[in-house]
Amino acid sequence: MNGQARAQLESSLQFLQSYRPPIGVTDELLQRDGSLRPVWRPLIELLASQSPEAMARRMAAGDQYLNDAGVYFRQLAQGASTERAWPLSHIPVVIAGAEWQQLAEGIAQRAELLEQVMADLYGPARLVREGLLPAELIARNSEWLRPLVGVQPPGGHYLHFLAFEIGRSPDGGWFVLGDRTQAPSGAGFALENRMATSRVFFDHYPNANVERLAGFFRGFRDALNDLRQDMDGRVAILTPGQETDTYFEHAYIARYLGFMLLEGEDIKAERGRLNVRTISGPEPISVMWRRLDSRFADPLELDESSAIGTPGMVSTLRDGAATIVNALGSGVLEARALLAFLPRISQVLTGAPLKLPNIATWWCGQPQERAYVKSNLARMIIGPALSTQLPFDADSATFLGGSFRTAARPSIEEWLVSDGAGLVGQESVSLSTTPALVNGSLVPRPMTVRVFAARTSKGWIVMPGGYARIGQSDDPTALSMQKGGSVADVWVIGEKPVVTDSLSDQPQGPFVRRMPGILPSRAADNLYWLGRYVERAEGVIRLVRAYNRRLAETGDPDQPLLAALAQFLDRFGTDVSQPVPENVLNLLDFAQNCAGKIRDRFSIDGWSALADLSRTVRDMSRTARTGDDASRAMSVLLRKLAGFSGLVHDNMFHFMGWRFLTIGRALERADRTSAFLAEFADVASPPGGFDLAVEVGDSVMTHRRRYAVETNRSTVIDLLALDINNPRSILFQLEQISRQDAYLPKSTVNGQMSPFSRTALRLHTELSVATPDEVNTARLWNLRDEIATMSNDLTHLYLD
Repeated sequence: MNGQARAQLESSLQFLQSYRPPIGVTDELLQRDGSLRPVWRPLIELLASQSPEAMARRMAAGDQYLNDAGVYFRQLAQGASTERAWPLSHIPVVIAGAEWQQLAEGIAQRAELLEQVMADLYGPARLVREGLLPAELIARNSEWLRPLVGVQPPGGHYLHFLAFEIGRSPDGGWFVLGDRTQAPSGAGFALENRMATSRVFFDHYPNANVERLAGFFRGFRDALNDLRQDMDGRVAILTPGQETDTYFEHAYIARYLGFMLLEGEDIKAERGRLNVRTISGPEPISVMWRRLDSRFADPLELDESSAIGTPGMVSTLRDGAATIVNALGSGVLEARALLAFLPRISQVLTGAPLKLPNIATWWCGQPQERAYVKSNLARMIIGPALSTQLPFDADSATFLGGSFRTAARPSIEEWLVSDGAGLVGQESVSLSTTPALVNGSLVPRPMTVRVFAARTSKGWIVMPGGYARIGQSDDPTALSMQKGGSVADVWVIGEKPVVTDSLSDQPQGPFVRRMPGILPSRAADNLYWLGRYVERAEGVIRLVRAYNRRLAETGDPDQPLLAALAQFLDRFGTDVSQPVPENVLNLLDFAQNCAGKIRDRFSIDGWSALADLSRTVRDMSRTARTGDDASRAMSVLLRKLAGFSGLVHDNMFHFMGWRFLTIGRALERADRTSAFLAEFADVASPPGGFDLAVEVGDSVMTHRRRYAVETNRSTVIDLLALDINNPRSILFQLEQISRQDAYLPKSTVNGQMSPFSRTALRLHTELSVATPDEVNTARLWNLRDEIATMSNDLTHLYLD
């Protein structure tokens, strides 16, 4: 060892002096003799060389990436949910490539075993008939779905994407804590953890021989595409919607893999197949990677209370018209009690023991096993047999370490006898610890690792990494994010430099331009209303600014023009006594809700700009005062709105979704301008109404340059209603609508214009030849009615 290497080692050891794992617990960083594991040494040497300030900057870079990317999870509590920042633990878990290879072999074997068990439970039921599985464990499990018995997937396989929660035991070996077969989450978050951690260790990661993740996702993407029964079929990801705690991941994975993100209402089962409702009509779906629990998939045959499923889906699957990944009913494999029988089942079905054992488990419905659990209570975790939670999760363990964690019961013996069939005992092993950076120091924290496996044409492949759940304290029952835990990247370190990988294949043959895919009607609907809500918010903000400017000048809210403006705003739900009206907050919330439902189609910058706008409004609502202060606040909001609009309209690809957003914006502006002109460009409006109209229409400079007279009704109507070159005018909006409508698939059918197209063309023509005196107040109010009709026609044609 040369002098420099020795100095680095001494520095690393000094850095770790205060790092003390619990006695008897395996630590990922230190070996049993207290020495540093070789695979960790390069990272620890880097950490030891950093000042606290430098390390804080590194961590801030990772957090900033997650914030900019909008990564979040939903905190569920007391029937409500709140978006929370992603809780990254900045120090990755580091595992040697040779060890990971052995682990991957055990994962692949276990995945194939679960496939065979699934095929049997929904097929011949040999395992139950031969006594390898108790019949009541299956029959009592709500995830065993009787309508799916006998339904074989078109490709012959039930399971395609799995996750496994694993831990390291005190003897240093890995074991499975739980199988995730229902709708495994976390793969997308593993990608985001990797992106953030690579920014924390920007100078170390590229040359650290960390295995890349892109190849795993490319293999699974190609496998899903291969499952299509014909080239017209499409692959989609089925999500419960944005209220689920992992919705961000659903949208992220859909965007990353290039698949549609659908909700149950997007899909219709008809004529023996599954179709997605699109603006062009129904389009077939061949493969769906579902991210919702099976029982919610079809309210006709499964859970009749489900509002997020697709009626008739099960019937379609019986006809073999689509592949569901994973097959409906696969949640039955997650029951904790199943772990007690898998070792024996593996011997019978595969002729080999499990390469990767699971946590020792005893089902208390059997006398011998119940007696064993009773005689070893001090080292048992006892909980519901059909629970899918990990044994260490706080809500899963009813009895732990010799005492009840919940309300005390008469006696453990009586409980085991009376409820034995519904209970399992599991060995209370100590989880391994891994270093986490807390207040500038490395401290050991309990952890588990989630590993992912995907079926491909070459068999099961295992992601070279995953993500780790890290406890916020020494308590192993508080690992989940819902309980305050954090997550970390998992680095698998190879012996040789890794090849930079990408999700995209290198194209073969001549270049072919590819256009965006189909647009589901629900996505079009949300884009349309996103445009309307943002434009509506801008209109209200301009009016509130005008009100407060004049209030600051006169100080008299009873002045005729101010009173009329306050009354006008009140009709649209806006209270001018509030410096930042609640209506503005509501409109931006509505806009953000629409954008949230199409996160897979919405840019990160656009989302960040909209979220920043909402935060700004809330901050201002707590501090702004009426008058000049509120006026300045509205000006700030208008500038931020302009930034958002620029991002969306200039940077967004002009595909069909952009056209619906643009039409929504134009219809809303035309509607609000018509209403405002009818009220304040009327000869009976209060003094100052014409100037107010020009100001709200953002056309003061244009009016001064064009007309050598003071504002009057003719100049105002000419500029804000009939000038096709003014982006604020009604005619300009109709021009925009007609232009975008020409690209829509149903603007003409068999040479006949749609009702929406006819109305747009007629109104455009009428205003193109109209003079200011012909556009009277009655015509403006009538124009609003016709715009409402256009909106209904558009909805009926494309969005219903």
